[in-house]
Amino acid sequence: MSESGKSIFEEGQVLLFNKPIFWTSFDLVNKVRLMIRSNLGIKKIKVGHAGTLDPLATGLLIICTGRATKRIDEFRDLDKQYLATVSFGATTPSFDLETEVDMVYPTGHITPEKVQAALGQFIGERLQVPPLYSAKFIDGKRAYEYARKGEIKEMKPVKVIFREIDLVSFRMPEVKIRLLCSKGTFIRSFARDLGEALESGAYLSALERISIGNFHVDEATDLEKFGLLLQQMKLS
Repeated sequence: MSESGKSIFEEGQVLLFNKPIFWTSFDLVNKVRLMIRSNLGIKKIKVGHAGTLDPLATGLLIICTGRATKRIDEFRDLDKQYLATVSFGATTPSFDLETEVDMVYPTGHITPEKVQAALGQFIGERLQVPPLYSAKFIDGKRAYEYARKGEIKEMKPVKVIFREIDLVSFRMPEVKIRLLCSKGTFIRSFARDLGEALESGAYLSALERISIGNFHVDEATDLEKFGLLLQQMKLS
């Protein structure tokens, strides 16, 4: 095998992946690192991702290798676009399907017009309280470490910006919503807040990240295709 395959990844590549559901972002990073090392005979290589996706979310994850890892902060700062499915009539402690429903609420009063009006209230800059079930640090620990032990910690609100919000479909108890927002926005918290704005409860039942800046999920690869590419490089 020529040294070109090794040098390509060591010099730095920006890879677009469609993250599978149930995988953490770190799971995907570790798998990509292992595949590069095992196929190309690289003993050590830097690999990192540019913006976490929850295990229950799918969609675009930017993975950088080698010297391109220096660009991770650049990509993290870009706006993100999501397609979110919000389920009304109940809440969960994690604001998504990671935890069981803890309370139920009426939904008969919710109409497409009321949802549209509520979405309009979110446009612009606002303070958002992150979920306790999140990777935010509190006193040196991830917030979810406290949450999973039943310890309640105060989450400080953070400034986020919603640039665009569109109602895609309305099929109660679920609605689909497209959002374009700033870095650091928790769509789970948005779902919780939307439920409250409509005098009900809501949680995030599905999430796909469509784009990061000008990078789109349609351009992304998956592990099977990436494995085939590495095999071709290995044989060249």
